[in-house]
Order: sequence, then C-alpha cells, then structure tokens
Amino acid sequence: MTYCVGMLLSSGMVMVSDSRTNAGMDHISTFRKMHVWEQPGERVVTLMTAGNLSISQTVVNLLKEGIADSDGTTETLLTVPSMFRAAQLVGAAVRQVHSMYGEALEAESRGFNVSLILGGQIAGRGLRLFQIYSAGNFIEATVETPFFQIGETKYGKPILDRVLNFDTPLTGGMKIGLISMDSTLRSNTSVGLPLNLVVYERDKLELTINRTIREDEPYFNTIRHLWSNALHNAYVDLPEPDWRQTALQV
Repeated sequence: MTYCVGMLLSSGMVMVSDSRTNAGMDHISTFRKMHVWEQPGERVVTLMTAGNLSISQTVVNLLKEGIADSDGTTETLLTVPSMFRAAQLVGAAVRQVHSMYGEALEAESRGFNVSLILGGQIAGRGLRLFQIYSAGNFIEATVETPFFQIGETKYGKPILDRVLNFDTPLTGGMKIGLISMDSTLRSNTSVGLPLNLVVYERDKLELTINRTIREDEPYFNTIRHLWSNALHNAYVDLPEPDWRQTALQV
C-alpha cells in the first residue's frame, strides 16, 4: 500500500508520496512512487503511482521508452504538446499494460490495480492536475476540487477537507500535505518513510523543491510534534457536554 496526495493551487502545485511497498508482514520494501520529467524552461511533469508495483513500474517504463500512436510516431512525457495529451498517454500506457498482463493477473485472482496522479505544466499551456484510473480514464482537478489522493487515502483526508482550498499558498500546501501524510503514517503501517515532496510554482517551468524526507528530517519531525500537541490541546480545550452529569447517572 502507499499514500500520495497532489494539490493544484492558485500559485502552483504540491505533490507528496510515501515509498513503502507491502507484500506481506515479512516483505516490506522501499520503492519510489514519484517520477519527474523536467526540461527547465520547457516543461515539468510529475507522476505518482499507487497499487500493484509491477503494473505501475511497467507503466512508468513505457512512458519513458515511448508509446507509438496510430501513425507510428513515438510519444513520451517529454514530447507531448499538452498536459491533456500527457494524461491520455498515461491512460494509453495503463491500457497497454492491461492488455499484456490483465488476463494473467485475473487468473491468479490478483486483479489489475493501479491508480496515478499526474500534474505539471508545458510552456505555453496551463498548469493541470489529473487522476488516472486502472481503466486508463481520468478526471481533472478544479478550483472547487483542488486535490487528489491515491492509495491509503482515508487517514489523510480530513485535514485536506477542512483546511485546503485553491487559494492556499504553496507553503501552506506543503504543511497540509505533510500533516496529511503524518496522519496516515501514524494510522497505517503499510505507508512509510522516506517521503518524496515536489513543489512547483505556476509558470516557472522548473521545480522549486524536489526533496526526499527521511526519518531525521528536522522540519518534518517538528511539525509532526507540533501537530500532535495542537490536536491534544484542542481536545482538552473543548467544552464538556452539558448532559454529562445526567449521562453518568444513567
């Protein structure tokens, strides 16, 4: 299992992923789930993956090597003309992998399980964020719905729902993303460090931050501690229910 979150904000984009792969209690490994295609001044494209590791790795390798279209032209995420076409290309890669391995996976009762978040900007085009499903279809983030999650999503969702909006600054997006990740780390052992963090400023056409966060990262450890204390203090400060005495006497 894994957890990834991507945020489309007025000032740019924030993406956070973990790197744990769990194939059983005695087989826990670390694999990067975030992949970046960057040509400074021309494009930044970031892809995060969740689900079956063999499927997602094959999809990523197809995108790196290129996918041939109907006229024999090979496209990669470094050659597509738009982020919409990039989302279509990722969908095509997912469908191609399904045609190769889907039947065999179904025969072993494993199913075809993969989900992806794709975000970025190409020169002359807008910043866009997509979620791509195992059928190769996709949806796009909007001002009203500015974030996507894949993998183990339920633990990190409450803070996103309560705090994040399209006008959240990039620094706020980083904090919210890392707190969302910390909530998931605390509640699910199938999600684990190190984390990968990408921050992109709209129209800059090069990454602002591309960082790996490990257990000894001072800032991450600081906000984890402060957030836990803040939640505890908020709980303590809540008023007691006015029916407390009656309830205790029943």
